[in-house]
Amino acid sequence: MVSRRQLLTGLLATGMVPRVTWADVGNPAFLSAARDQSGAYALYGLSHTGARLFRVDLPSRGHSGAAHPFRPEAVAFARRPGTFAMVLNCAAGTVTAQIEAPAGRHFYGHGAFSLDGSRLYTTENDYDAARGRVGIWDAQNGYVRIGEVSSGGVGPHEMLRLPGQDVFAVANGGIETHPEMGRQMLNIPFMRPNLSYLSADGDLLGQVELPEDFRKNSIRHLAAASDGQIAFAMQWHGSNETHPPLLGLHRLGQQAPLLISAPEDRQRQMQGYAGSVAMNANGSLVAVSSPRGGVLHLFSAAEAAFERAEFLEDICGLGPSGLGVFSTSGTGHVARVEAGALSPLRHHPVNWDNHLTALPQS
Repeated sequence: MVSRRQLLTGLLATGMVPRVTWADVGNPAFLSAARDQSGAYALYGLSHTGARLFRVDLPSRGHSGAAHPFRPEAVAFARRPGTFAMVLNCAAGTVTAQIEAPAGRHFYGHGAFSLDGSRLYTTENDYDAARGRVGIWDAQNGYVRIGEVSSGGVGPHEMLRLPGQDVFAVANGGIETHPEMGRQMLNIPFMRPNLSYLSADGDLLGQVELPEDFRKNSIRHLAAASDGQIAFAMQWHGSNETHPPLLGLHRLGQQAPLLISAPEDRQRQMQGYAGSVAMNANGSLVAVSSPRGGVLHLFSAAEAAFERAEFLEDICGLGPSGLGVFSTSGTGHVARVEAGALSPLRHHPVNWDNHLTALPQS
């Protein structure tokens, strides 16, 4: 009996399917890279219940991905300082293109599509010039590079598109690196992270920096509520004697970000490292994870207040799930945090990587 996947693959090959959507691969809720027990790397599609819907092999470790807003296509990025990204047809389970960073650049492991899906934007390091760039690729015509713009700072890590508009938030982590120095950080004493907002053409629409006391807090990862509020997660590179806030909230047009912390004993559990951030569907709940501490902190967005902590070994990947959040861990666990508790969903024989990419739902 021919499977749905085999049927789709055949129809795609003959051009008989005018438009295949994410619904044709089971309407996955999330994408995540992982390493299986054989040591092979792949990108997986996961349902809201944690079920594995598809797998597409990767040549090496993936970091995060970008999901096309309509067609079942994803871009899987290599971990920093990787220089390639794979364009994956998730319906056919094939690689359709490989994107290569220009000479003198590397990717940071993240990217985002334009509202209409015609462009892909990628965060990049122009490492000899020590400046952040955003590459622009034509997603309609084989992902040919068609331009680049300034990221607004140094070390742009994650970027995302604000819901319903072609405005992009960019987490400029502020850290200078060079591939010849591996992952060594070269400018910690004078780093200056910022959160920048760019138009689709690269115009700087807004930018905020952290207060002086927190300028060694690298802004790394982002989440957005449906109303455009941004949550950002940070990683501290200052003294181990202090435990600064690792979560911030901001809206385009506001003068300063709002930094939020847990009580001191709870904040210490994060070990200065927030690995991922997510907001629930209505933006009322914000979560940040620390794989180093094996802890998830949950905050009320409206009150900017700590609510509680949940614990799971090597927890990192986060995504929205109804009124709660969905999580993955390096130990293979998939869980949901909702209604005041962490509920295990499934365990897969893989090591989930750092991030989840939430997909549009139809």
